[in-house]
Amino acid sequence: SYSRALQSVLYIVGVSLSVCHRLKYGYTHLSAGELLRDERKNPDSQYGELIEKYIKEGKIVPVEITISLLKREMDQTMAASAQKNKFLIDGFPRNQDNLQGWNKTMDGKADVSFVLFFDCNNEICIERCLERGKSSGRSDDNRESLEKRIQTYLQSTKPIIDLYEEMGKVKKIDASKSVDEVSVPSLSLKKNVK
Repeated sequence: SYSRALQSVLYIVGVSLSVCHRLKYGYTHLSAGELLRDERKNPDSQYGELIEKYIKEGKIVPVEITISLLKREMDQTMAASAQKNKFLIDGFPRNQDNLQGWNKTMDGKADVSFVLFFDCNNEICIERCLERGKSSGRSDDNRESLEKRIQTYLQSTKPIIDLYEEMGKVKKIDASKSVDEVSVPSLSLKKNVK
């Protein structure tokens, strides 16, 4: 169960390019997508088939499932070490429903410091994911699923980024370059980072 020790959450959205390992700064990295894919592979999961269906169609998995997986990981991390009370949540929130579900479940338990937005044009995103698909084994690394995911992003995720931008809580990073060239700022991860 959460205590007052849970102080900071940092959302990461956009094309993260596997640079999250360069961002930790004492934060525990949780990938919403990885948690969903792991749950999908779990033969004992009640959600496995449903998750597979949503992912393959490029749709957003119901918020109750995603938040339950994130909360479980956060609980387990903090149970192992009370000092591990800061989290980078990668690939979340993806839509208004995600945001409302998070606020309802985590209100008073977590403070979202800011959103780190990896910005990249759609064609570069598709090409990178198709390249990744050659070895990832992911069912959604194909052009049809990726184009659906981009439409979902434009309709559902971009408005969330815009909302946080209005609150002055978005740090934008140009992710159109290669992983090694992407400039990841030295972040203090305090509330008022600009």
